[in-house]
Amino acid sequence: MANTVHVALGERSYDILIGDGLLSGELTRLSAKLKLGRRCAIITDSTVRPLYGATVRDALAGAGLQASLLTVPAGENSKSLKVSGELYEHLATAQLSRRSFIVALGGGVVGDLAGFIAATYLRGVDFVQAPTTLLAMVDSSVGGKVAINLPQGKNLVGAFYQPRLVLADLALLRSLPEREFRSGMAEVIKYGVIYDAKLFELLEQRLDALMAKDMAQLAPVIARCCEIKADVVSQDERESGLRAILNFGHTVGHAIEAVAGYGGYLHGEAVAIGMLAAARLSQKRGGLGAADVARIESLLRRAGFDLTLPAVPFAKIIAPMRVDKKAVEGKLRFVLARRIGEVFVTDAVTEADIEETWNVSRR
Repeated sequence: MANTVHVALGERSYDILIGDGLLSGELTRLSAKLKLGRRCAIITDSTVRPLYGATVRDALAGAGLQASLLTVPAGENSKSLKVSGELYEHLATAQLSRRSFIVALGGGVVGDLAGFIAATYLRGVDFVQAPTTLLAMVDSSVGGKVAINLPQGKNLVGAFYQPRLVLADLALLRSLPEREFRSGMAEVIKYGVIYDAKLFELLEQRLDALMAKDMAQLAPVIARCCEIKADVVSQDERESGLRAILNFGHTVGHAIEAVAGYGGYLHGEAVAIGMLAAARLSQKRGGLGAADVARIESLLRRAGFDLTLPAVPFAKIIAPMRVDKKAVEGKLRFVLARRIGEVFVTDAVTEADIEETWNVSRR
């Protein structure tokens, strides 16, 4: 039995279904119910295609749909203008029309890329998120932020474009490598820090079972993360206020990804380091107690994250922060915590604060 989380956005509202074994049957049933069209393209990557690509294509074809299966190289480098251009040409060759739709079958990279393609091809076609990683299920597949990268920074070209449906099939997590699963846990931990102290406490209590992929324990945690994101997005779809809290740990995290070369760190690995930096900045500028900083660091370490800062000069780290899309009129905007479960957005963090935290953390 699937759990359903509703994202309330008026005419752009949609459901997130969370359950075991949803991908084949529910995708075809709900694509028909939503009247998504009879022609579609599945965009996936070279890792996911041999695992699930043919299954999804055959399920759609069995329901009478014409489904093209398009594959990009696995990894962050596929979120590029070059790969986007290649996909546009494939869609045009396959004669997809505005009545067609796209299925994003993969992790966060595929979801961001395929969503961006859906938002811009023919000025917008429907798309379905079929996340295959924990990170994508709890975070990037929900909320309609789609984007590609530039050499200067991550997600600098993108749009707010909501999917018609999100299918989080828990069965897909069984084949997920441990490193990828751990990466997703960073975003799960983030939700506890920014919005739900009880969730954070539950993670502290049940982390071992969650890391062992105990589905009975994992399913309600994933559902709670989706509920939090749905609540935030429903109140602030375009990140004019509340939604910015979802970026806790991401300002430093995105900078680490950029300087390391996309793919050097998984997104969650970089965000975990960024969350510890944000917690320390929160102690300095946000009133977060030392005990809460220690709890955040402890939980991240117990989840298996290496929180060692990359061996790069601070000047290289601050450069991508200055062009980060969250900066306003040259001022960096940080999400800081007052306590676990409560955060706020501020531009009071200075580059000197960040440098001090960076240097202290490297000792």
